Amino acid sequence: MRFDPPLTPARLERRYQRFLADVRFESGETATVHCPNTGSMLGVCAPGSRIWLKHQPGPARKYAWTWELTELADGTRVGVNTGRCNGLVREAVENGVIPLLGGYSSLTPEFRYGDERSRIDFLLRHDGRPDCFLEVKNVSAAVDGQVALFPDSVSDRGSKHLREMSRMVAGGARAVLLFCVQRGDVGEVRPADRIDPTYGRTLREAIAAGVEAIAWRAAPQPDGIALTTEIPVVCP
Repeated sequence: MRFDPPLTPARLERRYQRFLADVRFESGETATVHCPNTGSMLGVCAPGSRIWLKHQPGPARKYAWTWELTELADGTRVGVNTGRCNGLVREAVENGVIPLLGGYSSLTPEFRYGDERSRIDFLLRHDGRPDCFLEVKNVSAAVDGQVALFPDSVSDRGSKHLREMSRMVAGGARAVLLFCVQRGDVGEVRPADRIDPTYGRTLREAIAAGVEAIAWRAAPQPDGIALTTEIPVVCP
């Protein structure tokens, strides 16, 4: 996934009302920008951080800039736009980057299914193979020791998806949970049990029921992002 033109740097002044942030450009000008992340953005929204923005003006948009990356103190860039994940995963699946998801001839986004009126991010199908229900989760939070965490806030929706996927497996289908890690400085993903113990418990139950949990990592840059490296999902 390329950014053309490349992203524009700025400094974060504050994030507020979940979807908004005030920033200051290198020229000294200020602006309010769209924040495409409904989570807590744990560790990636400190005032004063260097961030990277995409210019997307248009008659239907109130804010011309969208926050895409945060640069940490050590130079690591973290993708904060949760809307990028499905595109990154689709690109990786279609290009054969993820072997575990190879061999399917069709990929349907936003497929409605389940007892709880859910939508799966992707349904993969191929004649002679069980349907594969693929759910994608954005990961941006991490702690010391190169450990990425999900979720960064309580996610009732995430737990619901895990229950639905477990039912699909029980019915003979395949279900895969893919953590899309938009940062290159981590070596594994773990459930954030202290933040959402229900999600952690439901994830472990889903894995025991046959749901496959995998994680792929990207190293975002101002000119583009791509999934390149598989890392383990650890549920001690």
